[in-house]
Amino acid sequence: MRRLVLAVLSAVVVGLGVAAGVVALLLHRPGPPLAAPLTFTVAEGTRLGDLARDLADRGLLRAPGLFTAWARLTGRDRQVHWGEYVVSTALSPLELLDRLTGPPAPQHSVTLPEGLTAREVVGLLERAGFGAAESFDCVLDDPAFLAAEELPAAGAEGYLFPDTYAFPLATPPDRILRTMLARFREVTGTRFARRAWDLGLDVPAAVTLASLIEEEAARADERRLVSAVFHNRLRRGMPLQSDPTVLYGRPNGDRTISRADLRRATPYNTYVIAGLPPAPIANPGRASLEAAVDPAAVDYLYFVARGDGSHEFSSTLAAHNAAVARWQRGGR
Repeated sequence: MRRLVLAVLSAVVVGLGVAAGVVALLLHRPGPPLAAPLTFTVAEGTRLGDLARDLADRGLLRAPGLFTAWARLTGRDRQVHWGEYVVSTALSPLELLDRLTGPPAPQHSVTLPEGLTAREVVGLLERAGFGAAESFDCVLDDPAFLAAEELPAAGAEGYLFPDTYAFPLATPPDRILRTMLARFREVTGTRFARRAWDLGLDVPAAVTLASLIEEEAARADERRLVSAVFHNRLRRGMPLQSDPTVLYGRPNGDRTISRADLRRATPYNTYVIAGLPPAPIANPGRASLEAAVDPAAVDYLYFVARGDGSHEFSSTLAAHNAAVARWQRGGR
């Protein structure tokens, strides 16, 4: 009986050793050869088992079940990073696990120019490969998201700060948008709010004013002058009569303005409404935000485009009419 027990134990030990050897062999065995580099993304919250089966279907992994079991046994299933990965050579399951628990591939950059609307920002992000426009729109239309980010109920227009950003392609839309909003808060800080308050504006009004400046002033040296015109008009109760507010919301990008457009009643048309529009008309950059709370010390009430990107500024209606006749003959 004793010999039988010893024989059985010996057989079990040998069996375990063989099994361990087979497992070790499979864990160190490279996957199938790759005909070309393989790019894949790991979305946040992806289950490791689902990822392993997908990689097996794409020819990167021979034994997805063993890969998943080993990762869970060693606790490394909780160390997998979401993001984009590029694999150019065949990897063993252990090498692949090392890859997934290391840094993802280099991030993809996207640059948001000053003056884009939220709709244009979403379109740019979609073209850059960060997801469908509808996914971003769902986040921007979510009242809970706006409230959590302490944004006005009107939405995030004006607060998606223009800058260059870098994200993995698998980055969730809400994380991308929160990064842009955080950048806005970083740039403006509390000083922006204090200076706006000194001028009789709250932060939403100051951001709205900055969006008008962004759309009106093509030259950096004119931003504070344009700001002064708007501040002076607001103090006098004059309509702002800003052409970009007439254009805001047009779906086709048409930039022509007729006399009928100037008279058309819309919530944003500052030829018709008093004061500022109810919300920003674009996402202003740092310079326009600063100009909004630091207007030039001038008494200008009017400006007209010269046709070269610059404007002529005037303090009286007579001087303005003369400038209009000089620079926009035949126009309004």
